[in-house]
Amino acid sequence: MPFHVEGLVAIIVFYLAILLVGIWAAWKTKNIGSSGDRSEAIIVGGRDIGLLVGGFTMTATWVGGGYINGTAEVVYVPGYGLAWAQAPIGYSLSLILGGLFFAKPMRSKGYVTMLDPFQQMYGKRMGGLLFIPALMGEMFWAAAIFSALGKEISVIIDININISVIVSALIATMYTVVGGLYSVAYTDVVQLFCIFLGLWISVPFAMLHPAVEDIGRTAVKKVHQEPWLGNIKSLDVYTWIDNFLLLMLGGIPWQAYFQRVLSSSSAMYAQVLSFLAAFGCLVMALPAILIGAIGASTNWNQTEYGAIEPWRRQEADMILPIVLQYLCPVYISFFGLGAVSAAVMSSADSSILSASSMFARNIYQLSFRQNASDKEIVWVMRITVFVFGASATAMALLAKSVYGLWYLSSDLVYIIIFPQLLCVLFIKGTNTYGAITGYLFGLFLRITGGEPYLYLQPLIIYPGCYIDESGIYVQRFPFKTLAMLTSFLTNIAVSYLAKYLFESGTLPPKLDFLDAVVAKYSKEHMDKTTLVKNDNIILNELAPVNPRHSLTLNSTFTNKDAFSDIDSSPEAPNAKDN
Repeated sequence: MPFHVEGLVAIIVFYLAILLVGIWAAWKTKNIGSSGDRSEAIIVGGRDIGLLVGGFTMTATWVGGGYINGTAEVVYVPGYGLAWAQAPIGYSLSLILGGLFFAKPMRSKGYVTMLDPFQQMYGKRMGGLLFIPALMGEMFWAAAIFSALGKEISVIIDININISVIVSALIATMYTVVGGLYSVAYTDVVQLFCIFLGLWISVPFAMLHPAVEDIGRTAVKKVHQEPWLGNIKSLDVYTWIDNFLLLMLGGIPWQAYFQRVLSSSSAMYAQVLSFLAAFGCLVMALPAILIGAIGASTNWNQTEYGAIEPWRRQEADMILPIVLQYLCPVYISFFGLGAVSAAVMSSADSSILSASSMFARNIYQLSFRQNASDKEIVWVMRITVFVFGASATAMALLAKSVYGLWYLSSDLVYIIIFPQLLCVLFIKGTNTYGAITGYLFGLFLRITGGEPYLYLQPLIIYPGCYIDESGIYVQRFPFKTLAMLTSFLTNIAVSYLAKYLFESGTLPPKLDFLDAVVAKYSKEHMDKTTLVKNDNIILNELAPVNPRHSLTLNSTFTNKDAFSDIDSSPEAPNAKDN
């Protein structure tokens, strides 16, 4: 395939435009947070992200390279089709549920990251444990989409995959370091526009290619392959439900989502942004669905691609760039390439920023350097953006099964973090003992269920399990949802059991080694605390919530329960006088 100079020029121009927008956003907002809370300004954007920019950036976070390419691939692959394209509906419902039940309590309490309520309720140890699956999800997701971008650029303009991955990662990392959430948000606006324009321009040209049959006819009738509408076999119903619940519920507990929620100017705005993004995800999935349908309706023998279909060449995951390359004019395929690049970068920068935000605040500041200055936290965040960006790039270049690793890490987010988030926000009385036990039970059930993508054989064989062509056992039983529910119920049961045993005197206080029940007011534990100053919380949920300006742990966490205990003790007057 010839090297396309025009395509290389187009991609350079696009990347420069994205970089300039990111730098402009950082310059425009350079004075925000300069009074001592610059780190929070980088993480949550000064809590003044409006509806327009907020709606675009939240939509762009989900509409990434995996979303666009994965939707087209599933629609195209014989035996799957539109019936298995669960991401558009699943993630849209995820955003709706997030807006209805999770956005308001998180935003109204003035948290800075998703891990704040866990450290507030369960202490810094549990926050560190939950950081692991959250970090894995963000990093493997970024690596997976960088890897996909490299393949797509190599298909269309025939340049080295490694070069395209490295350059894309550098661009995304540079503007994320410079401006934090502001740069990510404003570049998301440009990127989402490019995705929409680039894909919709490509669809009519591809659809009118002589080798493409009427997609209305191929939707229900076998022409070149099985109908692209697809179907769900009775044996696969439980697998379909399990995967759908994973997308719908497991799409909520991501720092990339809550970073947008917590950056909104009010709790009401956080909810509205979620609903707007849900609608945006559905709209942006339409061209990807059409491209997948076009791929399934094409007689590839009449194109330069050749007689062997992409799915027979194990290239089904590249169907979108293949359609752009072989069914569209050259200049149109470059527009589509810009759209794909925008989709990748809009998700990759969000993942890198999310990972660095959680590390700088919840691990470095609240766990190790509680008296760290704001400037120090900012530099830690910038350094970790580079570190995580380089790590994601290295995984994209070296790992053979990045997507498989991301699938596994996203499962862990669903099985471990989601039930923990439910407990910490809505179930009163849960404690660290229940959280850790639920964490371990969920992790055990997920790993023992196996993972065909990683050639990991299951240790527990559930009903309906079968052996695939490669000799790997595949579960039909919805064991992921079972693991999530087990983790959730275990957290509640063990928490209340520990509470009863300690408070009834069955177990001595010295055995409360996690300071979760008897010694919950110790310095080590941060139970039932508030992450913002009391006078900063406005009871009216429709009003904006001012960001906190404290830098030390003592002013960050205010233990009102401990104060109430002091007030009710015989020495309360003296305590107040002091």
